[in-house]
Amino acid sequence: MLIGYARVSSQGQSLDRQIGALNTAKADKIFREVASGRTVKGRPQLERAIDVLGAGDILVIAEWDRATRSMMDGINIIQRVADRSATVKVLDKPWLDLTTPMGKGILAFLSALAEDERERITRRANEGRQIAIANGTRFGRKPKLTEHQRQLARDRMANGDTCRAIALDLGVAHTTISRLR
Repeated sequence: MLIGYARVSSQGQSLDRQIGALNTAKADKIFREVASGRTVKGRPQLERAIDVLGAGDILVIAEWDRATRSMMDGINIIQRVADRSATVKVLDKPWLDLTTPMGKGILAFLSALAEDERERITRRANEGRQIAIANGTRFGRKPKLTEHQRQLARDRMANGDTCRAIALDLGVAHTTISRLR
């Protein structure tokens, strides 16, 4: 039996291309999920796909980097599939035959490349954030109150008004006002 797996990282992305490739490969069942590739945790559909594999079955993955983001994770997936007497077929790497030691080694190498790419993406994003902070960019939610409203609330608290009364007048939660102390 051919068990397919497709993953995208966010709701805004589409599984259509991967599902099309898995349908073309005649996958009997396709497991789909939307989950970040940042971590090897949080992929319940991949777990389910591996769990349903039986002897002689094939886990079909449209793109290897959709299943794994680290070398060790890739090796673990291959090992778990092999422990079930099944194999892995990667559609975007048709030259890989994962029933041979050479094919498994090449896939481990590709997993290492995927891990390296993930680290480079993270490093570039962090560098971009550092530059933005240095240029005065503020991250996070826009403040509920203007500086004038914050000062007004502080003055009213100093005069004995309750946080709830001030919050009601300013149209915010009382916790917003209480944080100004």
